[in-house]
Parts: sequence; C-alpha cells; structure tokens
Amino acid sequence: MSTTPKVSVIIPVYNAGKYLQECLDSVINQTLSDIEVICIDDGSEDNSVSIIQSFSQRDSRVKLLSQQNQGAGIARNLGISNAIGQYIAFLDSDDYYADNSALTLLFNAAEQNHAMICGGSIAFLRRSKIVSAELQGVKYFFSD
Repeated sequence: MSTTPKVSVIIPVYNAGKYLQECLDSVINQTLSDIEVICIDDGSEDNSVSIIQSFSQRDSRVKLLSQQNQGAGIARNLGISNAIGQYIAFLDSDDYYADNSALTLLFNAAEQNHAMICGGSIAFLRRSKIVSAELQGVKYFFSD
C-alpha cells in the first residue's frame, strides 16, 4: 500500500455485532485494495469491538478508534480527523458493499470528473428480497 491510501472508509459502529462481519468483509474484499478502514466504536456494549479487533489483527488496513457513546455524526467526525486517504467514503456498520468493485468505480469516477463528492446506487432488502433503489436526485424506486 502506498503512503496515502486512495480511500478512507469510515464506519461508525454502535452495537452492530449482528451485521459487522458482513460489512467489514465487503470492505476488505474490494478490488480497490489501497484503502484504510476506520471503524469508530461509539460505546458498543456487544461484541462489535472484538469483531473489529479480529479484523485489524488479520488486515493492517482496518483501524479501531473508540469514543463514549455520542452518536454516528460525532463518530464520523472522529474518523474524518484521523483519515489520511485521498477520498473519504462513509459506510454504516449495518450496511455492506454488494459489489466488490464499488470503491473502484467511485474512485475512478471521482478522478475522471475531478469530483469532490461522488455517489453510487443503493439497494434495500425487504423481507429477504432485494428491492432496488437508484440515487437519482432524491428519488428512490421500489418494486415488490
């Protein structure tokens, strides 16, 4: 990994043990490997910290910061103040990248367009079924 990662992925974490494994797997398996993953524990009382520690022992790109419970916004700000990446990506701890090329696509789009902000598409699960939702303006499109 170069001195400056291309993307710092900031993940605020509060009692997310149920989802965190899938979330972190989706980040560390991205095709864009020149990243840092900053997890900010926001006072979790479950196994979230031990999951992050396990990932950080296996992958030096994963870092754990901790704070008393103050909310996701303050956790994100702590992540930003510690990030060294060229770009910053936010991911919630109960979400995951469904495609391993998500960060590559976003990074390339930002670079090609000299963008300061870049977004992608999202998909929601409803009753164990994927319900697609594209970010077009502020609209979400759902189908059952």
